[in-house]
Amino acid sequence: MRQLRLGTGLQRAVLDGFAFPLGIVPGGIQPPTQGYTIAYNTPRDDESDTYTFHVVVSHERIAPILHRAFELLPEQVLGIVEISSRDAYRAVDIYVGHEPVAVRDFLRTWRRFETVLLEDAALGAGANSEDPFIEVFLDQWKGLSIIAPLPLRDQVEAMLDRFDLEEVPQTWADDDEQAVSTSQIRSVIQHDDDDALDLDDLLLELRYDWRLELDVDLHTNVDDAGRNLGFTLWRAVVGVDDAAGDPSRGADIVLWATADSLDQLDELIDEALNSRPQWRLAEIFAVDRVAFDERPDELADLPPKRREAEVHLVQVEPWIAPPDQARHD
Repeated sequence: MRQLRLGTGLQRAVLDGFAFPLGIVPGGIQPPTQGYTIAYNTPRDDESDTYTFHVVVSHERIAPILHRAFELLPEQVLGIVEISSRDAYRAVDIYVGHEPVAVRDFLRTWRRFETVLLEDAALGAGANSEDPFIEVFLDQWKGLSIIAPLPLRDQVEAMLDRFDLEEVPQTWADDDEQAVSTSQIRSVIQHDDDDALDLDDLLLELRYDWRLELDVDLHTNVDDAGRNLGFTLWRAVVGVDDAAGDPSRGADIVLWATADSLDQLDELIDEALNSRPQWRLAEIFAVDRVAFDERPDELADLPPKRREAEVHLVQVEPWIAPPDQARHD
């Protein structure tokens, strides 16, 4: 089984005894006060009253606290992943579970990748449940968020007390934007082994195991501020299988297109594959909007203003795998 490996030679940053995850090289910031804050969440509509606990501790302390927090989750959960986006108009991609998974299965995948999930500042991950609503989430800076209904407040506080943690007025002296702007986020994954997984592979594994889908409106095309972008350039990477059923044959297809929504882009992908009947769609690996200046050389003559949906370029990269390594459905 392919594994993720931490890069060698990475030196952990430690400020006044506070150890950072390997993925963060802090800039001109002060170390936080270790402990937790509590915020009451006013319910909306038929939601229940909840509290949010946000725990910040030195890196060597976070894993056992996280493991104990996972024990709060019920038998069925929905996975969550937040990851730095390659999309030109969105800073973070949020993936959420579209159907519940057994908590034991969620934790099995978590344990497989925990070494990287605890260290890589490009992504945060966790899970929640719907009834009752409980969430356990490790953010990109490896702060631990626990959202729990009112009856569980005492239980959560008692759990944190067992780790000698106290409620504090504030953990980080600076807000998140200041902390990020003065710090460096670096990759922690080993890249010199062709057989090793990378961050894209990790996201695919989490999406498959936790049944995650990108949490965006499929019918619109807006930026982080909610502004309508109209038609933009998109890059989609899809995996296809042999339509005749040969499990050792497949291909990766990179498709460049203009569209004004994910729904419209999906239609263009279907049309492109319909004209290539030798292939059958297996999986959509990545979909990102691309700034016009970052288009490939093959699209150098593409006009900057486009008013209709269209596929501009399809690049097919066939591969042949050993029979025991055929793509799973």
